[in-house]
Amino acid sequence: MSDLDELRTFAIAARMGSFAKAARQLNVSPAMVGRRIQTLEERYQLRLIERNTRSQSLTETGRLFLERTQAVLDATEALAECSQQQTLSGRIRLTAPTTMGARWLPRVISEFTAAHPDVVFEMNISDRWVDLVGEGFDLAVRVGELQASSLIARRVGRYDFALCASPGFVERHGALSHPEELANARCILNLIIVPRDRWTFHGQQGETVAVTVGGGIEVDNGEAQRMLALNGAGIAYLPLALVEDDLKAGHLLRLLPEWDLMSLPVHTVYPSRTLVPRRVEAFVAALAASAARSA
Repeated sequence: MSDLDELRTFAIAARMGSFAKAARQLNVSPAMVGRRIQTLEERYQLRLIERNTRSQSLTETGRLFLERTQAVLDATEALAECSQQQTLSGRIRLTAPTTMGARWLPRVISEFTAAHPDVVFEMNISDRWVDLVGEGFDLAVRVGELQASSLIARRVGRYDFALCASPGFVERHGALSHPEELANARCILNLIIVPRDRWTFHGQQGETVAVTVGGGIEVDNGEAQRMLALNGAGIAYLPLALVEDDLKAGHLLRLLPEWDLMSLPVHTVYPSRTLVPRRVEAFVAALAASAARSA
């Protein structure tokens, strides 16, 4: 087991680029990370990592050793799963964008861990594009069209949007009858959407209207946009998952409901490996089932 601990430690430290970050993930001290890697280097008579007081980097030998280390770890995990065919266990390191991570995934994870209590989740919520391999994640949930890569992707659902404002805002400024009226309305712009000031609508007769909007408030966080809309600051073009409870409660009103708004695909993405842990496959299936129920 000590050999596997040393190999796991090396793999995590190599991918995260830091003994301190690896130590936090492994719940050990940075000194312990260093000792384990030094033990590997002494055992195999190899220089795996070049390090100084400011940085560390893999040697050419270290890069080859990392590939073979990951193959050993994958194979070991597969063997363990063979002996536990009825039980899912282990850790899933998951990353997801802010709204999905706060609104949708907690429900799916709660149901999944109730059925599989031996699975441990570690979830990173961030709107940045995370490097799965480099940062050691098992799985990502991503919204929008994917960039070409060697990662394995599965479409599990869609991400719908809603145009909304508070009842007070609608009372003061009046209801909208056509998307083009947004050009002169006070809107709350999402800095994450590209382009941020171009909102698209699709009519029942097949027509498409793209409106350039403004309003003086631009935010890069969905929850902040939601609170601005709730407080009557303007009209927001927000993920439906973020505001559906507010719409049901009447705290926000859906505007132009006869027009369809943007809808983006939702994918799960995981490193391209021959052996995918059963717990990851099972969780991806759970995500797809949850999305299908909500559709």
